[in-house]
Amino acid sequence: MALVPYEETTELGLQKFHKPLATFSFANYTIQIRQDWRHLGVAAVVWDAAIVLSTYLEMGAVELRGRSAVELGAGTGLVGIVAALLGAHVTITDRKVALEFLKSNVQANLPPHIQPKTVVKELTWGQNLGSFSPGEFDLILGADIIYLEETFTDLLQTLEHLCSNHSVILLACRIRYERDNNFLAMLERQFTVRKVHYDPEKDVHIYEAQKRNQKEDL
Repeated sequence: MALVPYEETTELGLQKFHKPLATFSFANYTIQIRQDWRHLGVAAVVWDAAIVLSTYLEMGAVELRGRSAVELGAGTGLVGIVAALLGAHVTITDRKVALEFLKSNVQANLPPHIQPKTVVKELTWGQNLGSFSPGEFDLILGADIIYLEETFTDLLQTLEHLCSNHSVILLACRIRYERDNNFLAMLERQFTVRKVHYDPEKDVHIYEAQKRNQKEDL
């Protein structure tokens, strides 16, 4: 997740980001996420898309137990933490500048028997892909990661690298601007995309994507 200022429509909406701790209950665990808006900005607060995607995972919408998963632009790590608590082997990624903060949340919220199944790893989209095997993951997770247009090409390259023909991508986002729809259009050129969930209260959509079968393109 890029470390840049973020537009939010109301001052009230921003107040929750300035709280040092955000507390959630997922997978029969209480999760306390440390936030640090002042120093790390958008990478260090819990956005609604992460809550909605975590809830979707908890609903059992996809099989997680024993599966390999990666969270992109993890920020606070909430989605990856929930996926791990639900039984996945999870690689939780973000840019180098956010990793120590991310690690602290992961270590604070995963019990000792689950921590060995979870790795926090640097990933800058479109760059250090060589440290990840092509098609390495069963599930690719992203919450509110498609808001910077200049990252779209690198993000698509990253998704293409990490996915096998059997991988499932789950992206949770608000559709705020035309550029968000532009990204979905770009995604549909390489992947089959469908909307699988919508939370009207938080105005968050979840899209599922899979690599297009070569036969489909003929």
